[in-house]
Amino acid sequence: MLKIASFQVEHMSAGCVTDEAQPRFSWYAESDRGDNEITDAVLTVGNWQSRRREQSVVRYSGPALTPMQAYKAQLHVRDRYGEEAEAEIEFETGRMGTPFAASWITDGSYRFTEKKVSPRPMLFRKRTVLAGDPQKIARARVYVTALGLYELSIDGRKVGEDYLTPGFTSYRNEMQYQVYDVTDRLSQPGQKSDQAQDTREIALEATVTGGWAVGSYTYFRRNRVYGDKQAFLCELRITYIDGTEQIIGTDKSWKVTTEGPLKEADIYDGEVYDASIDPLSVPMHAAAEVDPEDLNFTKKPNLLASYGAPVRTHETMKPAAVFTAPSGERIYDMGQNFTGILRAKMRGRAGQKITFRHAELLMDGELCYAPLRTAKQRLEYICRDGEQEYSPRFCYMGFRYIGVTGIEEKDLELSALALYSDVGDNGSFECSGEMLNKLQKAICWGAKSNFTDIPTDCPQRDERLGWTGDIALFAPTAAFNFDMSRFFDKWLLDVKSEQGRGGGIPMIVPSVKIYNQVEMTLTHAVDHWGDCCIWVPWAEYMVRGDKNLLRRMYPTMRRYMQACIHWAELGSFGKNKRVWSAGHHYGDWCAPDTGFKGWMKRGKYTATACLARSAGTMSKIARILGKDADAEKFDRLKEETADAYRSVLMDQDCRPKDEFQTAYVLPLHYGLLRGEDRKKAAANLVRLVRKNGWHIGTGFPGTPYILFALADNGYEEDAYKMLLTDTCPSWLYEIKAGGTTIWERWDALCEDGSLNKGKDGDNVDMVSLNHYAAGAVGDFLYRRVAGIEPVEAGYKRFRIRPVVGGGLTSASAKVVTAYGPASVMWEIVPCGESDSEEAGGASLSKGGQFRLTAQVPLGTKCEVILPDGTAETVGSGEHRFVCPYTTRRPTLV
Repeated sequence: MLKIASFQVEHMSAGCVTDEAQPRFSWYAESDRGDNEITDAVLTVGNWQSRRREQSVVRYSGPALTPMQAYKAQLHVRDRYGEEAEAEIEFETGRMGTPFAASWITDGSYRFTEKKVSPRPMLFRKRTVLAGDPQKIARARVYVTALGLYELSIDGRKVGEDYLTPGFTSYRNEMQYQVYDVTDRLSQPGQKSDQAQDTREIALEATVTGGWAVGSYTYFRRNRVYGDKQAFLCELRITYIDGTEQIIGTDKSWKVTTEGPLKEADIYDGEVYDASIDPLSVPMHAAAEVDPEDLNFTKKPNLLASYGAPVRTHETMKPAAVFTAPSGERIYDMGQNFTGILRAKMRGRAGQKITFRHAELLMDGELCYAPLRTAKQRLEYICRDGEQEYSPRFCYMGFRYIGVTGIEEKDLELSALALYSDVGDNGSFECSGEMLNKLQKAICWGAKSNFTDIPTDCPQRDERLGWTGDIALFAPTAAFNFDMSRFFDKWLLDVKSEQGRGGGIPMIVPSVKIYNQVEMTLTHAVDHWGDCCIWVPWAEYMVRGDKNLLRRMYPTMRRYMQACIHWAELGSFGKNKRVWSAGHHYGDWCAPDTGFKGWMKRGKYTATACLARSAGTMSKIARILGKDADAEKFDRLKEETADAYRSVLMDQDCRPKDEFQTAYVLPLHYGLLRGEDRKKAAANLVRLVRKNGWHIGTGFPGTPYILFALADNGYEEDAYKMLLTDTCPSWLYEIKAGGTTIWERWDALCEDGSLNKGKDGDNVDMVSLNHYAAGAVGDFLYRRVAGIEPVEAGYKRFRIRPVVGGGLTSASAKVVTAYGPASVMWEIVPCGESDSEEAGGASLSKGGQFRLTAQVPLGTKCEVILPDGTAETVGSGEHRFVCPYTTRRPTLV
């Protein structure tokens, strides 16, 4: 039977409101027949139709869509066996540039001049009467945004499920507004009047805090980064059955105060909330209408209907343990390091103050605050009498532990909610090695924790910035584990908007000035950081198959490459023109064998290899987009740069003049070396790795690829040995030390569990236990251990070729591709007399049978390669394979 298993518009299955003039549609089908494919697909929107044989993302190209209207899309597909299936989806258009019938408002009497703090929250209110019978409302939508963070309520109930709205964007260029369907909320019966017609009074209320735009942000605690104080914009548009319309918009008839129950709200520091204050009794005054430019905006941003993945609550965490610290503070251990907010149910008395503190680490039984720098991560709640609940709304915390004072344990029921962008699960991995399974879990939690509207570097200290290098390297792992489509769409629009005049990409997006080097990126290019504009779209394309993203980003990519070439050639001659040493580089950032100066000193190696890799990727993208002349230029650039790396930076034995692991990993994995040179470099890398006891020696650029560089060059068991090493520095050292997320530094905790402050005591500023970049090793787990990887975009063609080793006896992985779920499960079944050895958590005999099951989506082809070299290409359906297996003993010397 044929069925349409997924049908989306703008990567949403329901509730899509878009300002896209040409929204994108995607789908996949499933069938119980093997070797099947779609032979005909008809997409219909109104009078427009698109018909094609091959499944792909389809962009609407019919008559112009009308703003603020509902549409229905219908899909009809037929397979090679003649079976048919249908599906439909509804979506709405946003304002599409239609001006708001409302004004921006603020508190005109509030002067915010303090430094390094966030402004006082503003509380806005409007009471009004509906113009018609509420039971005759056909449609009601609220369009709302703010400079700062807002939460809107109607009659005391929060509107929508989103947090941290309108989201963090490049505010000088674009801002999101949210659209909420409030039809059911408003269509409740009102009171009968003398004319026997229902009337209904409603109360609109919004709290607006400083957030990223106005509040204290960055580790220099700058505030008023994008505006001098908060502002709010809201339009409630009600349509009645008879066609009449009522619009209620923000204007000077709204009331405002800064004396509401929410006293303080700060991204880093938390909230102070006084529940003993009745918000209805607080004196309020008329709001002031304001133009955003009056609030020190450089220009009016482009207002767009939400196009990212909204930040919402997900998993609920219950305390794994509760104990009292030596100081008397009661500690709640949630059992998992994550990003979220607490939820407290309390029995209190008026004026009682309760303090909640958050940290991801304990030292000597107390919350360890040193790694947080200036971030307080604290909540203060002042009770009213009786039963009450509290959960913060305008901040988030990175934590595992919550310290509580001011309330007895019996009077408090405490839980926590994981808070991150609504990126759905897209992939999974599991194997016979329990420590590797814990590593996979830590990779996923590290990603969730840092996908809070933008890809942050950490969720706990006074930073949480959109560092571009982290996501550039982690993107393939992210795209495998999660549906990153809308998340990447939103962030990459900011990357595009923030590109400098000279083509450089800021190291932080959205760009926030923290020191001079960030401003330099207006003209500078920074290897492995700026390359996010190429690598992130490419990673998403390989999983989703959407050329539209490549097409949109191509001008940005091309300008960035021109900037890279400029800096590589600056002051250079001959082959040195392709050795990129000029400008700023992070080099081998966070390599465990050196420090800041040492990392950056390696920049010419990382930058030159990076230039070659990006040139090769650009060549592929150019050909996909039909830009063959560009493709040829990028091909030449890659070859010239590869030659320069080999001939200028390496000696005749393929040894870098400054020998370190990353200097071998990058040219090997990026395809800069061939033939005997490749063999020599791989042998040199293995020599270093073995000398180092199979400990990781790479920084950010090399870490995602070192296991590939080993396994893909004949050193599979060395790769596994490094993967399974559990002493510092290694991935499993973090897991053995109790880590439930990935660390920023390999040695963040010492062997005795104490905080590593560094030799001079100053490296405490870099001790995040929730920094996802090194979790890019997940890509090796999926593509080599489980063995599944795309050959063509969207997994139209993919390969399953497990690299077996390390004593593992089974592994499985699943990923939702553009064509549907693809999966692999393999296991080794022992036979004969057992000669067991403990490795990877499994006991393995000398001989046995290798069994593999593959699930191939409709319309795709999969090449399966077994450990004995047997290869077969199959179509859709479930397929089983068997071959003899003999354990290969590692020859590690």
